[in-house]
Amino acid sequence: MDKVGIGFIGCGNISEAYLKAAAKFPILDIRGVADLKPVAAQARASQFGLEAVSVDALLRDPAIEIIVNLTIPAAHVEVGLMAIAAGKHVHSEKPLGLTTAHARTLLEAADKRGLRVGCAPDTFLGGAHQTCRKLVDEGAIGKPVAGTATFMCPGHERWHPNPAFYYAEGGGPMLDMGPYYITALVNLIGPVARVSGSTSRVRSERLITSEPLKGTKIDVEVATHVAGTMEFASGAIVSIATSFDVPKHRHVPIELYGTEASMIVPDPNHFGGTIQLAQAGQEWADQPIGHAYGDGNYRSIGVADMAHAIRADRPHRASGELALHVLEVKEAFETSSRLGRHVRMKAGGVLHLAFADGVEFDVNLSPVIQRYPPPWPIRPCSSAPNSGP
Repeated sequence: MDKVGIGFIGCGNISEAYLKAAAKFPILDIRGVADLKPVAAQARASQFGLEAVSVDALLRDPAIEIIVNLTIPAAHVEVGLMAIAAGKHVHSEKPLGLTTAHARTLLEAADKRGLRVGCAPDTFLGGAHQTCRKLVDEGAIGKPVAGTATFMCPGHERWHPNPAFYYAEGGGPMLDMGPYYITALVNLIGPVARVSGSTSRVRSERLITSEPLKGTKIDVEVATHVAGTMEFASGAIVSIATSFDVPKHRHVPIELYGTEASMIVPDPNHFGGTIQLAQAGQEWADQPIGHAYGDGNYRSIGVADMAHAIRADRPHRASGELALHVLEVKEAFETSSRLGRHVRMKAGGVLHLAFADGVEFDVNLSPVIQRYPPPWPIRPCSSAPNSGP
């Protein structure tokens, strides 16, 4: 196998999950890790038996083809542009940028250099969500009509060791957690055409109750409750609520309602989970997961798919274009709330998703979604994933 060299910039909390998962994909050759804080890079390098280097050294390494950008949201575009300038493809942790205008500069720079941009989340490539996708494609729920998506919690200051960035520009529940839910829905039922939203911020500061900063107060600069409606190009209408202000609730993460049946979609922050279907008058019935990568945390599968796509000269699925569309949708909730009207999507580009052959959305607004066969073989989840996508 012709491996693809990758390097990690950013060795914070999420890097552990990425590095653990990356080792499961033989096509990925981890060449090194870097961080503005050398001690953080050295700690991760020691943990995984890797080499810690400077950011400049990582970018100069000719054996590295993909930079995995795990820096804070405010640095995603800046670091991504550095990688592009160095001739590297880049896969970024979400969001792609703080604004669509800023994120678009990254895609434009990559396009000029003939390079690829990918972005989290890649959970929609997991076994559970690919199975949901297959069920929708096969007509198990009929024509999608409506749905709900819900992420609500008391706030990340209760568990995260350094949660201030969740409440700074580029944070908040919609920009932080919305990507999982919106990406999963776009994968299932296509692009969003327009959005309406309402937002609120009930507190101007938060008290950290997690270690090591327990007792520290942090300023809140963003909306902490964002709710609204997404009207998809297909005609489906989905209500969504994301919040850092809710003590407890009983909503499931995602429900889809079709003309023939309803479906409970597992938590889009995970690769597996329980899928249920119910027709009118019936009880919920569990559905078997028929795709691989649903039995663990594969939070590098998007990078592995990009690596395989580079070698096969095909589109990768967790693309920058997809992330830009999702970012525009997220921004639209705030814009709609401020202006008091619907906001129509304008982001350009082509979204390369794992859709069935032969169907293409074109609603006279970009993006157009080109549909492709499922990216992974349909096989039991117990099958070892070490053969790669």
